[in-house]
Amino acid sequence: MFSFSRENKINSTIVGVDEVGRGPLAGPVFAAAVILSKNICLKGINDSKKLSKKKMSEIFNRIISFSNFSIGLATVEEIDKINILQASLLAMKRAVKKINVKDASILVDGTFSFDKENKNIKTFVNGDSIYPSIAAASIIAKVIRDKYMCLLSKQFPEYGWDKNSGYGTSQHMISLAKYGPTPLHRKTFAPIHKMLFKK
Repeated sequence: MFSFSRENKINSTIVGVDEVGRGPLAGPVFAAAVILSKNICLKGINDSKKLSKKKMSEIFNRIISFSNFSIGLATVEEIDKINILQASLLAMKRAVKKINVKDASILVDGTFSFDKENKNIKTFVNGDSIYPSIAAASIIAKVIRDKYMCLLSKQFPEYGWDKNSGYGTSQHMISLAKYGPTPLHRKTFAPIHKMLFKK
């Protein structure tokens, strides 16, 4: 179970940052920036990839009641233009800019900083398993992106985005083969690129 023991050693406001949606074939990449209240119960909070959908929804509702948070995203067009890594960093940068806290310690999941000039940014591999603020960011980003993909699914119901969130499941791939890519598919990702540019 998480505790604030690690975060308590940091003598400034903590902003946890994580992104969701690097792997899907369709839809934007989302990032969340979160400032957790010390009054929140941390029970169950974990890396979003380790939680069931039901459990994640319950924890999401608790987190948003006890935190200040913001969301940033990078569009499919931006992903195709600057690549998925740079788009993920852009989404993080936008999320942190929206939360707008000066002199905060910004804890980011992963290897790369979205602003190398900002010395307050610290990156951590598997940070969502170490710091509760990063884990909370992963949950918020995941739940909100999944909800967004459900909305997009109403425009293109054949692809099952309400269930697969744009990932390349067997149903998604069968629908791609039958109907072809949509404007919301990432053209630079291999399966889509092959369909669009096959000789």
